[in-house]
Amino acid sequence: MSIQSSELITNEDGSIFHLHLLPEDLAHDVILVGDPGRVALIASHFDTVEVQKSNREFTTVTGTYDGHRLSVISTGIGPDNIDIVINELDALVNIDLKTQEIKEHKQSLNIIRIGTSGSVQADIPVNSFVISEKSIGCDGVLRFYADTQSVCNREFEEAFIRHCHWAGETARPYVVNASPALVNKLHSEGQTYKGITLTAVGFYGPQGRVLRLPLAMPGINDRITTFRHQNYKVTNYEMESAAITGLCNLLGHHAATICLIIANRITGEASADYHGYMEKLIRYTLEKLKN
Repeated sequence: MSIQSSELITNEDGSIFHLHLLPEDLAHDVILVGDPGRVALIASHFDTVEVQKSNREFTTVTGTYDGHRLSVISTGIGPDNIDIVINELDALVNIDLKTQEIKEHKQSLNIIRIGTSGSVQADIPVNSFVISEKSIGCDGVLRFYADTQSVCNREFEEAFIRHCHWAGETARPYVVNASPALVNKLHSEGQTYKGITLTAVGFYGPQGRVLRLPLAMPGINDRITTFRHQNYKVTNYEMESAAITGLCNLLGHHAATICLIIANRITGEASADYHGYMEKLIRYTLEKLKN
């Protein structure tokens, strides 16, 4: 049974709708970044470049780093774009775009997000690298799909909701695990932290910032900081990790996130050399992925 054209839209050249990619444009190992400008920064380390495509906020470069083939794709900001990117990446490898038939034999991609983030623990300083072993999604994206109980930790979610006095009118948080293999591949003792990343649906109110609008959950960041469960604590805030991890888990791909801490929400510090440390994180991640 074919997928209807209204459900899986392709362009005149046969490429997938938003990313404008053909199956052969995509490497098995995919790096996701929010900022389109960061794609060029990562690709500047490549030995060769074979694909360069861009549409809206989605920019892709596929090439090789020390002989290892990689694709780097920008998603823009937020979990809504992640829904587009992960579904289209899966379609590129697991759906025949010409016949629109789902393939019998599925491929599993390695999908790694390199991002920026804010620490919610005083002992995780600015300019450090944090790997998300788990992600708590407060964005609601995963809740639109069936069988999420197969990839979510309900008991962990309940503990977080109780401790944080989570408002019932907001999206129910979900907890998902990153790929242990990718976490281990990215981790270096003494060089990276591991913990829980909280994925917010926005930058201001959803991350506890107050400008002119009061919060529905005053003091939420204090409660997030003090949350402890099964020897885990929330280490950092960002806006994409949980949606990437949850969707990849449902679709059978491997996902992990590594972030540069550019601000500490507890100490009030901010990085004075954000771009320099992002360059270090990029080099660190590329070296880890080639092995």
